[in-house]
Amino acid sequence: MLHTDHVGSYSFDPGVLPGNIEHFTGVAQVPIGVAGPLLVDGEHAQGEFYVPLATAEGTLVASYNRGMKLLHAAGGVKTTVLDDRMQRAPSFLFPSAREARDFGRWLREHFEEIKAAAEATTRSGRLQDIEQYSAGRILYTRFNYTTGDAAGQNLTGKATQAACQWIAAHHDGIDQWFLESNFATDKKSSQVNMLRTRGKRVVAEATIPDALFKSVMNSSTELMYRARQVSNLGGFMSGVNNNGAHSANGITAMFIATGQDVANVAESSAAFVYAERHDNGDYYYSVTIPSLIVATYGGGTGLPTQRECLELLGCYGAGKVLKLAEIVAATVLCGELSLGSAIVAEEWVEAHDAYGRNRP
Repeated sequence: MLHTDHVGSYSFDPGVLPGNIEHFTGVAQVPIGVAGPLLVDGEHAQGEFYVPLATAEGTLVASYNRGMKLLHAAGGVKTTVLDDRMQRAPSFLFPSAREARDFGRWLREHFEEIKAAAEATTRSGRLQDIEQYSAGRILYTRFNYTTGDAAGQNLTGKATQAACQWIAAHHDGIDQWFLESNFATDKKSSQVNMLRTRGKRVVAEATIPDALFKSVMNSSTELMYRARQVSNLGGFMSGVNNNGAHSANGITAMFIATGQDVANVAESSAAFVYAERHDNGDYYYSVTIPSLIVATYGGGTGLPTQRECLELLGCYGAGKVLKLAEIVAATVLCGELSLGSAIVAEEWVEAHDAYGRNRP
């Protein structure tokens, strides 16, 4: 029998949980630390933020906090949201490739009717376009939506089902259709989403003087850039799908704290890192996160603890999702620079010994 002194202790009314959990038994209490101030110069997030990080990994909060100190002294992190889309990817099977090709033309000709059928199911979802990819007698599609402040997986599923039902009723000759063909790669990282975007595509970038690396990080831009070149080659040789260091750490900790769907870390943690060392010694560093799936409304965001964490960031509720995306990206940038500096300064192991051990 499970001993539930801690699992069974919680501060909220279980009556708020329908829609979030089945067979409710108790809670998993994950410690939350706050890092900051994080200085952000974004289009949606501007100013200083204190970032809640839920984790049981010692040194993580301290590392992100150190990166935030560095970037604050350098003038902050510039953030830009480049794209916003969420997919459902139905497939359609035909007697032969010829019918599949002709159906693709029909889809383009009837986009407005399909869009109307999809959007009739949702207040905030908007169908932007339908990508097409053919193989044999199958036409794979990707229905791309904007989803407001919701992450949108359920929204897009319901809308696309309605669209597919309309398509099936108005186009003869479809042998079979499936609502999801695995081309959305839900909760799996993929090249198609890294190139075409899933969730928010957001960039965080900063330029840091060499003197700050020396005074704050005990490293230098020369060492950082050399290590970046080595890291890029090592990643290429090992077959990784992105060249970041540990974006999953900060993203997972923020996701748990703010009530995101944590399984989306599989996609959201993919990051493209780009760095330059300028002639004057300054270090330009950017992180592009092409599949960041976040919400400020719906799902777990309204649970009491998670809502408090979102409110700490000024990100709870309508109209805040792009702000949250920028804060997440800026946090990731700070963590990448902090870990990179710890490695080149040979402080990585010492830091974990000092902060990451809870046993003799």
